[in-house]
Amino acid sequence: MPTAAVDAIWRQTDAELLAKLNSGILKPADNKIRFYAPSFTHYRSKHYCGASREFPTVSVTGNSCSLNCRHCGGKVLETMHPAATPAELYGLAVRLKSAGAKGLLVSGGCLPDGSVPLGDFTATLARLKRELGLTVFVHTGIVESETAMALKSAGIDAALIDVIGSDSTIKQTLNLCLTVKDYAESLRALTKAGLAVVPHVIVGLDNGELSGEAQALRLIAENAAPKAVVIIGFMPIRGTQMANVPPPSPLTIGRVAAAARATFPATPLALGCMRPKGTHRAETDVFALKAGVDAIAFPSDAAVEYAKSRGCRVEFSSYCCAQLCFDFCV
Repeated sequence: MPTAAVDAIWRQTDAELLAKLNSGILKPADNKIRFYAPSFTHYRSKHYCGASREFPTVSVTGNSCSLNCRHCGGKVLETMHPAATPAELYGLAVRLKSAGAKGLLVSGGCLPDGSVPLGDFTATLARLKRELGLTVFVHTGIVESETAMALKSAGIDAALIDVIGSDSTIKQTLNLCLTVKDYAESLRALTKAGLAVVPHVIVGLDNGELSGEAQALRLIAENAAPKAVVIIGFMPIRGTQMANVPPPSPLTIGRVAAAARATFPATPLALGCMRPKGTHRAETDVFALKAGVDAIAFPSDAAVEYAKSRGCRVEFSSYCCAQLCFDFCV
């Protein structure tokens, strides 16, 4: 069933896909659209002003990453709070909580094997839960069973993982000597550990073109029981090797969102924070809503207005959009 759902949408022409999106066939899992604006990016619109301190992002490697991926080059890490040791992480968390933080997204650069070096931090993550009462999401990268079990023992709230479905993209864009099988094994490890798994599918990571996104959805369907699925889009970042690469079109991102909705009809589905801005974002957001997403991070005004025009209840939150897997059950 997952393969058939993805293939059916992948075979459609742009005109056929537009007709499907405009038909209203693809719907959110309920009639509420949740909009998220975590504090790692300033957000203000005529509908909502994001809290500046409630859900920051932390890098356990500072600005360091071994991969120098063509689309990122470590630039994303520069937007995060650095905490390169367990003691630094705990001290930072104490300060952030005193300033109003309710939770953290713990991430970092990757080692040459594609993993984020979390092993030394799991005891501290447990302290963040036990002593500070923070919501803790962790972006894992490639992960083995031992680390997955340690994260479960630490009591983290959710494990986020980017899932790449193309061996060529893994090698040429991420500079990794891995295959899609490694992502499948990571999904299985996180699921077997009993974690709330929130896979992310990146649209256009192969020089702005589709290459492996359909396979990424299949990998998730076959190897995990995701608590939510997040679709994000490649966006050119100044100073990276792909700074001048055109991003995927709004309709292309809508295609992947529609395929995800068809593959996971009852699973919370979000359009995540990484995607192009401006007019592109407004068009993407509306296509995503037509594709049946339940949530959007940093929504355009067009998204909020479209959701309201369709009679959907709307709700804003300063949490990371991975919170959808818990908010959805409320």
